[in-house]
Amino acid sequence: MNQAGFPLLSLITFLPLAGVFYIATLRGDDAAVLCRVRAAALITSLVVLGLGIYLWSQFKPDLGGFQFVEAAPWLSGLNVEYRMGVDGISLFLILLTLVLTPIAILSSWSVTTRVRGFFSALLLLETMTTGMFAATDFVLFYIFFEAVLLPMYLIIGVWGGERRIYAAVKFFLFTLAGSLFMLLAVVWVWYHAGTTDIPTLLHTHFSASAQMWLFLAFLASFGVKAAVWPLHSWLPDAYGEAPLPGTIMLAAVLSKMGAYGFLRFAVPMLPNAATAAEPLMFTLGVVAVIYISYVALAQTDMKRMIAYSSVAHMGVIIIGIFTFTVEGIEGALFQMLSHGIVIAGLFVCTGVLLARGEGLALSRLGGLAARMPAYAALLMLFTLANVGLPGTSGFIGEILVIVGALKVNFWVSLLGGAGMILGVAYMLVLVRAVLFDKFTHPELAKLPDLRPREYAMLLPLAAMVLWMGIYPDSFTHAFDAPVTALVQAHAASLTPHTALAMVTTK
Repeated sequence: MNQAGFPLLSLITFLPLAGVFYIATLRGDDAAVLCRVRAAALITSLVVLGLGIYLWSQFKPDLGGFQFVEAAPWLSGLNVEYRMGVDGISLFLILLTLVLTPIAILSSWSVTTRVRGFFSALLLLETMTTGMFAATDFVLFYIFFEAVLLPMYLIIGVWGGERRIYAAVKFFLFTLAGSLFMLLAVVWVWYHAGTTDIPTLLHTHFSASAQMWLFLAFLASFGVKAAVWPLHSWLPDAYGEAPLPGTIMLAAVLSKMGAYGFLRFAVPMLPNAATAAEPLMFTLGVVAVIYISYVALAQTDMKRMIAYSSVAHMGVIIIGIFTFTVEGIEGALFQMLSHGIVIAGLFVCTGVLLARGEGLALSRLGGLAARMPAYAALLMLFTLANVGLPGTSGFIGEILVIVGALKVNFWVSLLGGAGMILGVAYMLVLVRAVLFDKFTHPELAKLPDLRPREYAMLLPLAAMVLWMGIYPDSFTHAFDAPVTALVQAHAASLTPHTALAMVTTK
């Protein structure tokens, strides 16, 4: 069903390409082109965000199923069509992309080299990410999923730090290697099911052995994107070397692509394999929460500490997905949204210091609370949300995951919940070092507080952190129906042997 009456999802997905084409046509002196390129990229992203808000306003949470459906012939001989649609699971992930793209563009104001290419890459990244969340054909999903690799590789490799080539190549190789397994899975599914239509595939039965091989292929691909331990080793280098806009999009949006893949394909399409893999995924999630939290605690660089905290939070999300409970999956979805907003705010806070010529070594910082009070207040808010303080967005997702895990396995719930305590430890170390440690570097006294452009980036993120924490139902209401249907369909799809094994285990 398409409530809009016109191809709204296609417009949202491909409108950023119009900005890319316009930027490519700009001519003139360097200063004039720089200003017009920035304006074109920002205006394009804001127009697309406006369309996304309209999409949300027209979405009917109680209807269930995919809405704003679009279908057109594409590869007719192969029974592959261009199909787009959105449900409660993908809606807010699209909106997350649309909200963070203008913020990433605002954070790019200091870029002065190869400006056309940089802003074009950001808009291209928005198109590919949005298209992936909106695709309801497996081949189309795979194309968007893979195409994200190119703009992000360029953003890291061309505009990154000193070790940008190493980080970009590592990111490229890890992602490409994992995705090759998914390509094989796509071809196999098409050959055996005769279609690549995702709603049809979600109700297609595959044998238990086939499900296991498909799940392993998905784990290799989605696990790398989601930075599931131990497939996360590309992440610290990529986060550390990427320019600020690239880090924002990597941490806040691209990492959610892997979790979305698990939720969209592994759980509903491969119920027996997903259930059999539950102990493995719980183990990977718990290790990420505990071990990576200790790794974060050992960091001496502000950006790397935040990067490792992102891996720990992805562990919580993986635990929630594989509880196969309504509370756990809704908690994972909520945590995906919250983590995207909070981690973007934290990385923007690192960018504020970098923009003033300061390094991010914790030993060089200290005493900024007295000199940059507005900056300190916002950094503290994002820190408290990151550790799950009640009243912030981080609390809702984590508590739902803990409740969902408690229904399945007490020890998983206990060990997963330990991440909240460990998160408090390393984030308070960060806040103390940056804001409250003794003032030892005289040059920090000259640092100005937040500038108007920085307020424009941080205040909307702060408002969303509080909105999601105080009124979570405005978000959870949208994915209540699809998550409940997913959990019920998963339970009904289990073979008697697998269901008996689950009952015996629990």
